[in-house]
Amino acid sequence: MDDFMELALKRQSCRQYQDKPVEHDKLLKCVEAARLNPSACNSQPWSVVVVESPDVVPEVAKTTMQLGINEYIGNAKAFFVIVEEYAKLIPNVAKVLDSQYWAKGDLGAFAYALCLQAESQGIGTCTLGVFDRPRLRELLSIPQDKNIFLVIAVGYPAKDHVRNKQRKPIEEIVRFV
Repeated sequence: MDDFMELALKRQSCRQYQDKPVEHDKLLKCVEAARLNPSACNSQPWSVVVVESPDVVPEVAKTTMQLGINEYIGNAKAFFVIVEEYAKLIPNVAKVLDSQYWAKGDLGAFAYALCLQAESQGIGTCTLGVFDRPRLRELLSIPQDKNIFLVIAVGYPAKDHVRNKQRKPIEEIVRFV
């Protein structure tokens, strides 16, 4: 389907956002699309905190501005905070593998589905892996036993220019047998 390739080419890390809130129903649609993602043993090892309150968004942004990076995130209009949940595997699999064996891959796919659905609605995203976990946990009342997997900044892009993607040539990453 050419539409998907077009969407994949268009999706990029957005670092500048318009001064315009993202509509609640569009944020919810992103979560709905991600929720439909497959996961190992249908374990669905995810939950998401959608931060859209104008009082809380700047506080979450501050937690991502660590190590002198992510300074541009201060103008994001919302955040998806993805939390790793316990993955309940089917009994035969759970006998031989840790419950979280596939969770990171499932969570990555969940995050990408959020980002692609956002892009399909004209909303930009930027995935952030560096943030003040203790402060974010406290701010959003996330229990100590839960791993905060990723934070995704959200907003309408200030520019609609799609940058040229710098990726390894396909010959370097694929092997057919």
